[in-house]
Amino acid sequence: MVPINSLRASESPRSAGEDADHIRTLAESGAVLPPIVVMSSTMRVIDGMHRLRAVELRGETEIAVRYFEGEENEAFVLAVKSNIAHGLPLTLDDRKAAARRILRTHPLWSDRAIGRATGLSAKTVGAVRACSTAVVPQSNVRIGSDGRSRPLDPTEGRRLAGRLIEQNPSAPLRQIAAQAGVSLGTASDVRRRLRRGESPLPGGDRERDTTADTPAPARSERAEEIRPSRALLLRHLSRDPSIRLTEDGRVLLRWLNVVAVHSRDWARLLSNVPPHRVETIAELARGCAETWERVAEQLERAGSGADGVPSPRAGAGDPRDRVPPPALRRRV
Repeated sequence: MVPINSLRASESPRSAGEDADHIRTLAESGAVLPPIVVMSSTMRVIDGMHRLRAVELRGETEIAVRYFEGEENEAFVLAVKSNIAHGLPLTLDDRKAAARRILRTHPLWSDRAIGRATGLSAKTVGAVRACSTAVVPQSNVRIGSDGRSRPLDPTEGRRLAGRLIEQNPSAPLRQIAAQAGVSLGTASDVRRRLRRGESPLPGGDRERDTTADTPAPARSERAEEIRPSRALLLRHLSRDPSIRLTEDGRVLLRWLNVVAVHSRDWARLLSNVPPHRVETIAELARGCAETWERVAEQLERAGSGADGVPSPRAGAGDPRDRVPPPALRRRV
């Protein structure tokens, strides 16, 4: 039980705001209302504004709450899920608006996962995604409702499995499957194909080497497709419990999610940059590139044992070589 005056109003997914008739109905019912959900760090109401207003209307000064531990983006998803599961339903427009917001904050979620969170069909979410490509980062990976990452193009996993087998023919199939992000059966099929001298890709997906007759720019794009994509590497990283189950690890994954997209997607996005903003965006991109370069150098030094990753609070060394402190991570 907490004092009502200690709570903050929610950022509701309802475009029309609170419903006065519904509040009055709850207040006059006299029933014991379920606890509302409150974000512990800010005391902001995530789910239960109608119940809160009803208790106020009854003249009470305290209300039962359940605390939510998490971030703003996760709190919004919970608010949407709660409002489609009970109480006054969200309108179709509100659910579509919620889907657009979740697409911006969770671009790797599958259409089905977002549909379950918003009460929409996967087909409707797909249509919303198609109309939101200007603001939604595109990737070759989708994260399903079960939390597992799956590539939109399964041939990437087969290619990577093939390279891993060629590099280490005696490696256990389970190890190959885990590293390539494919099933044990797929890894076994790739090994059989390589032993027969075939491509790791089946039938119509079999790759053909056209490098000799391909212009240099096209060969560069082809090389990018053949080696493990950044999205596929991110997929493996996101399945590592030591990364995804820690706050700093999840922050790192969100950083990487933004940049793990195909060059074709960047080309499409950059072609729509307004001419008067080209220099500004170029400067920001260059600054981000320099920051990631320093991060990569620090990690490589730490991995080789030559130098550890310095603490954000350390006073020594060039401040540009330090990883941004936690308070600034969400700004990057």
